[in-house]
Amino acid sequence: MEQSKSISKATLIRLPGYLRFLKTSNLGGEDYISSTTIAEGLNLNPIQVRKDLSQVSVADGRPKLGFKVSELISDMENFLGYNNTKEAVLVGAGLLGKTLLSYNGFSKYALEIVAAFDVNPELVGKTINGKQIFPMSELAHIVRRMNIKMGIITVPRICAQEVCDLLVGAGVRGIWDFAPVHLDVPDYVAIKYEDLATSFLVLSNQLSKKLSEEQGENKNDD
Repeated sequence: MEQSKSISKATLIRLPGYLRFLKTSNLGGEDYISSTTIAEGLNLNPIQVRKDLSQVSVADGRPKLGFKVSELISDMENFLGYNNTKEAVLVGAGLLGKTLLSYNGFSKYALEIVAAFDVNPELVGKTINGKQIFPMSELAHIVRRMNIKMGIITVPRICAQEVCDLLVGAGVRGIWDFAPVHLDVPDYVAIKYEDLATSFLVLSNQLSKKLSEEQGENKNDD
């Protein structure tokens, strides 16, 4: 469920507490739970709990049973962005980074670069195609706050591993690496390398073969 509804700040603050309580109940073997049980466990008003849940979940409570715990957890995680796989941050707002930030074609695949980061003070604070460039000191905070799971690396190879470590440490689980270097990541992190130099060499080799073939055909025609 997307955050398309208007929701109060107080409700938003309570949601992580609900989620922790529900997950604990789920681990304890509870399949269903009532709003009264949640309210008692978190010292809240049952009416307030029902109101909060109705804003973030489509799950219907069943008489004498309550809400299905797994459905509440799923809806709440979706609302909070815990399953966020289509938003990304970009680190390195140089020429390549600016090009990727300016490219609107990613929207066809629902990918949205929501923020960029750089160490250059002359770039920090600027906006490219609606994406603001933040200092590196803000990276971990923003990634965690927005629950970003994908990071795009467009920095020089010498600092790519450090950037990768920062992203993974902040909770990123997918890396799109444009730096020409192999990165060490935990097994639970997915990584895709885009080696532009290698791609150029492959294309150059293929082009040479095509040109040689054309020259051979022209000689045969003569």
